[in-house]
Amino acid sequence: MKVIIIGGVAGGMSAATRLRRLIEDAEITVYEMSQNVSYANCGLPYFVSNVISDRDELVLQTPTSLWNRFRLDVRVNSKVTSIDPAAKTVQVHNLQTGESYTDSYDKLVISTGAKPRRLNIPGIERALPLRNVEDADAVKLALRSSVDGAPSSSGAGKKAVVLGAGFIGIELAENLRELGVDVTIVQRSSRILGQFDSEMIQPLQERLEQHGVQVLLNAQAASITPDAVILVDGTVLPADVVLTAAGVEPDNWLARQAGLRIGESGGLWVDDQQRTSDPDIYAAGDAVEKQGQLTGNSTLVPLANLANRHGRLVADSIAGLAPTARPALATVIIGAFGLAAGITGLSEAAAKKAGVPHQAIHLHPSSHAGYYPGAKRISLKVLFEPTTGRILGAQATGEDGVDKRIDVIATAIFAGLTINDLMDLELAYAPQFGSAKDAINQAGYVGNNVLSGNTPTIQWHELDSALAVSDGETVLVDVRTTAENAAGSIPGAVNIPVDTLRDQLGSLSGKRVIVHCQVGQRGHTAVQILKGHGISAVNLDGGYLTWKAGIESLANHQKGK
Repeated sequence: MKVIIIGGVAGGMSAATRLRRLIEDAEITVYEMSQNVSYANCGLPYFVSNVISDRDELVLQTPTSLWNRFRLDVRVNSKVTSIDPAAKTVQVHNLQTGESYTDSYDKLVISTGAKPRRLNIPGIERALPLRNVEDADAVKLALRSSVDGAPSSSGAGKKAVVLGAGFIGIELAENLRELGVDVTIVQRSSRILGQFDSEMIQPLQERLEQHGVQVLLNAQAASITPDAVILVDGTVLPADVVLTAAGVEPDNWLARQAGLRIGESGGLWVDDQQRTSDPDIYAAGDAVEKQGQLTGNSTLVPLANLANRHGRLVADSIAGLAPTARPALATVIIGAFGLAAGITGLSEAAAKKAGVPHQAIHLHPSSHAGYYPGAKRISLKVLFEPTTGRILGAQATGEDGVDKRIDVIATAIFAGLTINDLMDLELAYAPQFGSAKDAINQAGYVGNNVLSGNTPTIQWHELDSALAVSDGETVLVDVRTTAENAAGSIPGAVNIPVDTLRDQLGSLSGKRVIVHCQVGQRGHTAVQILKGHGISAVNLDGGYLTWKAGIESLANHQKGK
């Protein structure tokens, strides 16, 4: 069997090495248009700042090592320029020698990945992308030179503009600041990291700004000059270096040219064995659309773990093992300046867009036992079906323990668990690692209270409407201490600490009461007290901390901060 693989990074190399393990006598050729194969593109921003100082650490394999171990014929600087499915051939152009030639296949694998989305603005050719090792070399070179070409040993004092506030844009901003570069992020939409809900990603934006990153939301570049980026509103941003991180799109022009089916999402269509519309052509990686696990809709999920997984599946399919691809959940995490943000499954915005019924809960537990030094707050949001309790998604931010909690909930979603099941998970516990009631268990307790109707809640973005239509019949009660209230409060709230609530029931009789505390726990207690005395009450989900983050995110959006 003769197999050609187009693309030598995550999906392509996973397919190649797995196929060799399954079929020893297969003739396997890999064509890669860049200078390197099997490189760690997720580490590129950290190579820019020298956190990863050795370039060779990014290159996991070489054509020589892959030949020695797997007998793979890996050809770098080789661009496949066309596919002829009828003849089962590809045209290849060697970018170093200029030579072009034809190669044939029995089975073909397309793993061309994604390419940076190109902004259609004057001067965009000056903006540097960051998709491969050569791109990282170019960024480092640009940082070592000023606009006039004078060399510099660091980026200190230079000004950089990053176009886009997705994962690459945020990671670039952090690493540029590590070099002393003045950084401005220009984001076209109303928030950074659009996968997250606004109140959940607000803490990360605040952390960026605290570390000197200027974040411009609802902003758009109109042109790029030799020394500046000019925005649509006329703002001029001085820029020694401009980086483009405005997202990616499937690099599937070869598939289109070959007449292969393109899916609704714009990615290359494949069946559940990663086979394209041509039975002898397979595909994996960022160029390929995936099926969303929770919506069933086609989607694009440009993640290395999925590319690796589906590359392996391609090899299994070619070898006749008949595997089946699982729908994608899209679990991701990012860290910047010591704060992590993770998400799995559906955000509330995505659930609304897909028409998926959902209930949201917010909580703010500690990363480990509060009495053990170093405990950090985690802000956690979980979505579940309001009838069955099936978990739909989760988001978390914090300085410690975010990855653990997101991974557990991602596993719970994969297994089809409900919010009630989280109460009963037995998780590793010692004071320095977790709590006897872990954040995951607490999410289960809170979700159970809401799902069962024991503690009705209201969301932060519903509060103004609830108070506006109340005709004086609804009262907002802050059940925190007087000191907490004085340090920051929701306008119009009456402060009645929960410990004195039973003594002031007369003032609340006949009212519809919305209670809130700092994170929601004392609010739950207050609701139970009021219900026990015949007073209608609901708890502000996530308390003052969630409301504050949500209101600040709205304010930023409205003023285009």
